[in-house]
Amino acid sequence: MIQTAPEWDREFIFTEQDFYVLRELINRHTGICLSEAKKELVYSRLTRRLRQLKLKSFAKYCQYLQSESSGEELVHFINAVTTNLTAFFREPHHFEYLCRSLLPELAAKKSGKQRYRFWSAGCSTGEEPYSMAMCISETLPFENSFDIKILATDLDSSVLDVAISGLYPIEKLKVILPHRQNKWFPKGESFNHGLMQVRPDLQNLITFRQLNLMHEWPMKGPFDAIFCRNVVIYFDKSTQRILVDRFANLLGPGGYLFLGHSESLFKVTDRFKLVGQTIYQKIR
Repeated sequence: MIQTAPEWDREFIFTEQDFYVLRELINRHTGICLSEAKKELVYSRLTRRLRQLKLKSFAKYCQYLQSESSGEELVHFINAVTTNLTAFFREPHHFEYLCRSLLPELAAKKSGKQRYRFWSAGCSTGEEPYSMAMCISETLPFENSFDIKILATDLDSSVLDVAISGLYPIEKLKVILPHRQNKWFPKGESFNHGLMQVRPDLQNLITFRQLNLMHEWPMKGPFDAIFCRNVVIYFDKSTQRILVDRFANLLGPGGYLFLGHSESLFKVTDRFKLVGQTIYQKIR
């Protein structure tokens, strides 16, 4: 049983009805399904918003979110509740597969000016697409003038600001091999403030955009690979089926879909085959 603080011991009153309303709102706007186990997380994530708005209870906050003037606050609400845990080269086997198998396979198939398209769906603060860009640039060097583009999208506008800046605390770079740090994060003025700046030519490979996966997608594809890791786990099975089918439609023949370590396409689709640890290849 999950232990929660008693209502009288909280800064704000937060009832089961409040949680139900907030769960319904997040599901309606993002497709994310929050379990009962997320009640305390929702409380902790949103208390800052209540303080900012000078509201005394979650009931008042729910009323405000459902009012006609709540457009801007809905953005803050979604940004606060959605999870943005990430790191450079998280789940490293995916990047090893990208460098050693996927890119050489693509290079062997392509002719003329080689065009490569990748999508980081749920890019958070940018560590995933920058890790992809490092791998791709090291495998397909810039001087060969490949046509390489990475689309990186996220629902949360605040984390995209971090990703676009390309500035990261030195501590975050500890997982990156020293030769990569030296190559892609040159020490400059920002280093003196405890931050490191991604090299501009690496940044130029990536286009960051805000995107709700439940809404219309402006891009047409085809993509060679889509990274959507630790995202579909928040959706119910029916939403997963719709989302994965849309991914398949945007992937080129034999394109790849990378999922998170606890995610699977079992009983979700038959349009992919498993080719590695949470790595799937489109078969139709």
